[in-house]
Amino acid sequence: MTTPHPPAGSPQNDPAPASGAGTPATGAGSGRSGYLYRKVALHLADHADQVLKVGEITRAIGAPSSGAVFEALKKMAAAGHATHHRDPHHRFQITQAGIDAAGALPPAAPRTRSHGSAGGRQSRPAPVPRPNGTLYHPRRLGKGWDVEELRRLRAQQVPVLLYGPPGTGKTAMVEAAFPDLLTVAGTGDTVVDDFLGSYNPVPGGGYEFVHGPLVTAMRQGRVLLVDDATLIPPRVLAVLYPAMDGRGTVTIPAHGNETVQAVDGFYIVAGHNPGVHGAVLTEALASRFTVHLHVTTDWDLARQLGVPKPVVAAAIDLNADLAAGKTVWAPQLRELLGFVTVRDQLGMSAALANLAGIAPQDARDDVTAALSRHTGTPITALALGKR
Repeated sequence: MTTPHPPAGSPQNDPAPASGAGTPATGAGSGRSGYLYRKVALHLADHADQVLKVGEITRAIGAPSSGAVFEALKKMAAAGHATHHRDPHHRFQITQAGIDAAGALPPAAPRTRSHGSAGGRQSRPAPVPRPNGTLYHPRRLGKGWDVEELRRLRAQQVPVLLYGPPGTGKTAMVEAAFPDLLTVAGTGDTVVDDFLGSYNPVPGGGYEFVHGPLVTAMRQGRVLLVDDATLIPPRVLAVLYPAMDGRGTVTIPAHGNETVQAVDGFYIVAGHNPGVHGAVLTEALASRFTVHLHVTTDWDLARQLGVPKPVVAAAIDLNADLAAGKTVWAPQLRELLGFVTVRDQLGMSAALANLAGIAPQDARDDVTAALSRHTGTPITALALGKR
């Protein structure tokens, strides 16, 4: 594709770097060209799953010249750090090579807009791939970002219990943080064999013992996520405790009382959804985890990922009502990202109707009212047929 030049009359007073396409022509902070290129690259990395117009990028980074931003974007595209789309607007999306290059750029000067602290807002790290191929966008945790902080806690062997409403990204965060993850999805029917292993039939007759994910994680120094841990019967969860304390061992009665010793790198993280029917957080379970991390929806991230501001505002109100006991359900990040997908495929009206429709029956009126109030649109649940 031939990359067009900016329209006649576009400001050219802040040119993009003219040297190597992947690196600013000037050092960090040593000239406007290097400063601009860095801001463009970091902004694209912050929005890696979006295809952005030149004007959107210009406004977001506060650049005085859309022409200069366009030049920087063209150089990124020429270097393979971004893809250039014309539909008919000029849109750009960062590539994995661009994400890697942005991560190697010199740090930018602190931003003036605060992000929960007196210091400047730090740029959100590049999205992290999950096993299913989707990207996870790191969220602020303490002085750092959740993915890197979880990895740090693993290195120090500090176990973490994640809790919060379903759909806030607990599992996604753990999958992004630990590529070597194994998972046990907890239910009321989970048994000890689901952790330790059991005998399975083999072709030709007979049985062989297949070790479970807890044993595999201990032997290979991997991470085990116990998802929905509070749905698992307490007597079953007790199988984890000797592996988590100073002993670092488990015994497998069904396999001749085989003893398994954990090796370096083994780590357990658990998640649970408070208030879910049947969930019980026992003192024995809670006491095994040094850090209890409340995971909620990141509204700023939702906006960055394309959720309209009125829809985010409605979700915030509904979550406040949920916390106050005025409703029984509120949309979280999972539902909001689903809203964006439906909107892109079926349009805004259908997406609003679908968001109202996925709410439980006893919360649907609350969700419909909040969405209608903030969007100014009459809403009914998505349906087919005569009404």
